[in-house]
Amino acid sequence: MKEIAPNININNNLIELSSPIIMAIMNVTPDSFYSGNRFMAEDEIYKSTDIALHQGAKIIDIGAQSTRPFATIISEEEEKKRLSFALEIICNKFPNALISVDTYRSRIAKFAVQEYGVGMVNDVSGGDLDNNMFATVSEHQLVYVLTHSRGNSQNMNQLTNYDNILSEIFHDLAVKSAKLKLMGVNDVIIDPGFGFAKTKEQNFKLLKNLSLFKELQSPILCGISRKSMIYNTLCITAEESLNGTTAAHVLALMGGAKLLRVHDVKEAKEAITIYNAYNQS
Repeated sequence: MKEIAPNININNNLIELSSPIIMAIMNVTPDSFYSGNRFMAEDEIYKSTDIALHQGAKIIDIGAQSTRPFATIISEEEEKKRLSFALEIICNKFPNALISVDTYRSRIAKFAVQEYGVGMVNDVSGGDLDNNMFATVSEHQLVYVLTHSRGNSQNMNQLTNYDNILSEIFHDLAVKSAKLKLMGVNDVIIDPGFGFAKTKEQNFKLLKNLSLFKELQSPILCGISRKSMIYNTLCITAEESLNGTTAAHVLALMGGAKLLRVHDVKEAKEAITIYNAYNQS
């Protein structure tokens, strides 16, 4: 039986996922792990958004709180301030851009929806760090990226003990996905959470078994761009890890990923093009 392509609806824009799409990372933070994706000035935000959209990004994912291990947890007011600055620029200059907000705080998500019409939330905590997040997503009918994680940026590296990592992550995502759907959330995207409370070896096991998460019958997002699982394996830096990232992206696509969350749009787009040509041959 031919697999039916999933889709998502962002602010009444139906996005078909018969071909994988790209979510471009926009970090308005001074401390993200990859130095090439820290945008704090107006011209940087404008130029990076313009380039990402022209290179083929379908969604711009804006984050104002770094979620890398040991990142400083900023106040809600500081997160709102940083986010507002970027959203003002992007919404004014690119009114048709589809925007996701990378936050685990429900009040930040609500603010982004009410003030800027944002239609998507990327929550790296899977609702664990704010009990009101699911209700907020349901109330505003947002597209929701449901990520598996444990703890927060300060302690997740100490929470990597699993009896069976695949079944435990699958169960966590399945339970939360069912809860969201019962609450009326129509568009749930599954993210196994590469790098969040997982060792390098566990991350590669997840990547190798990514197709398992197709059973949840929601689109799969893969966020592995320039992460430590790549640059530590190659004994290089995040700045040097573009080629390794592209190789990992192809593996993710072969495992069923429908969305790639990336720092480098052009190269990810090329990987998708090659993957599609391979599948259609």
